[in-house]
Amino acid sequence: MTIESLAGEGRDGYQRPAKSGTMEMGFISDSLNRIQPSATISISNKAMALKAEGRDIIGLSAGEPDFDTPDNIKEAAIVAIRKGQTKYTNVDGIPELKKAIVNKFKRENGLDYKVSQVSVGTG
Repeated sequence: MTIESLAGEGRDGYQRPAKSGTMEMGFISDSLNRIQPSATISISNKAMALKAEGRDIIGLSAGEPDFDTPDNIKEAAIVAIRKGQTKYTNVDGIPELKKAIVNKFKRENGLDYKVSQVSVGTG
């Protein structure tokens, strides 16, 4: 079998070499050419560059806080790990957290919600 006998588009859409040493642009490279750089990363990089110049910048692009995790949250995470609470949670949040949110809205905002009306997501 020669390279020439493998030429053409395969079932995967990838262009095989037409002759030794050459390659036509195919499905994979066309797809990669459509990928754009992340706007979030670009903004984060710009903020870091401005900070490096001594500018006072508050970066809000990636949602990464500019402070350390509070100790009570660190301790709660350690307790959860020791309890084996290390698996994926329900998509809309764990029941205990949803109930705490319902209680918070009632206590602090005078709003009445049911647990079924609360959804907790990441991000």
